[in-house]
Amino acid sequence: MFGRLRPTPRGRVGNAAGLLVAVIVAGSAGYILLGLSTIDAVYQTITTISTVGFREITVGEPSSTWKIFTSVLILLGTGTMLYGATAVIESVVEGRISGQYRRYRMQKNIDALEGHLIVCGMGRVGRAITSFVQSVGQEVVAIDIDEGRLMTHGGLYVSGDATNDDVLRLAGIDKATTLVLALGSSVDNLYVTLSARDLNPALFIVSRADESESIAKLHQVGADRVVNPYEIGGYRMASLATQPTVADFIDVVVHDGTFEAGMREINIPDGCVLAGKTLDTLDLRKSTGAIVLTVRDSSSHFHTDDLGGRPFEAGDILVAIGSAVSLDQLEELVGC
Repeated sequence: MFGRLRPTPRGRVGNAAGLLVAVIVAGSAGYILLGLSTIDAVYQTITTISTVGFREITVGEPSSTWKIFTSVLILLGTGTMLYGATAVIESVVEGRISGQYRRYRMQKNIDALEGHLIVCGMGRVGRAITSFVQSVGQEVVAIDIDEGRLMTHGGLYVSGDATNDDVLRLAGIDKATTLVLALGSSVDNLYVTLSARDLNPALFIVSRADESESIAKLHQVGADRVVNPYEIGGYRMASLATQPTVADFIDVVVHDGTFEAGMREINIPDGCVLAGKTLDTLDLRKSTGAIVLTVRDSSSHFHTDDLGGRPFEAGDILVAIGSAVSLDQLEELVGC
């Protein structure tokens, strides 16, 4: 047989409140039967169970029945109030302990991460970023001053002000590879960019900028990429208005995840067998099934027209499209 489940702290507080109301009702009814008016009966019950001893209301000399009833009411009332006080204290203490343990366990998980992505700011933009990054299987640590926002995304988080270096350290800034700044203020994004670049010089930083004047400043203090969500939204709407099929195809390939093909960027490391060879001579499409769309060199220039005959160099980044299997094969070949 299954044992009865132990009530939760909130349930015990509710039970105590119910018992207290029942004692007050029963005590008032008893005093009414002993001759008091309704108001006097309620008053007598409350003063009795609270043991304040302010003033006892009786009808003539207290009888034995009156004394017995009052004695029983005192025992029941004080017992109920003690139970209620215990339930409240237990609820507060248990809530704090469980909350501290949850934060301790989460911090241990964050400390064990390496190569993760940090998102600062869990507004609408930050939630959309976090959701997409999680969907592609990358570990994310969110930072926001409002813990209520953080608890909705279902992942690891640090509750605090992202402009505080200690909060960034708790999120594992020293071991992260990417920082995305989606704070509501361009000033805050600029400040965090400056701090993060100092804490982790190798960090790839993507920052939000709501004003065009902030873009240059964010680049100056260390942001690798700066995005204006309003401009991006405008471009997206313009693409849908002029080339809806192209825009939808890009969304399906890059964001949807349901299409049989996907896009991926692949770095060419030092000592790669592809270095010095051209796309025409390698015929990567035949050997892997993936199609190389463009190559970005170390100076951030994209090669398209000369893609086939240009020799690959260490530091190049391939942008390829294909099935997950073909892209994995291409990545394995490039990484060897």
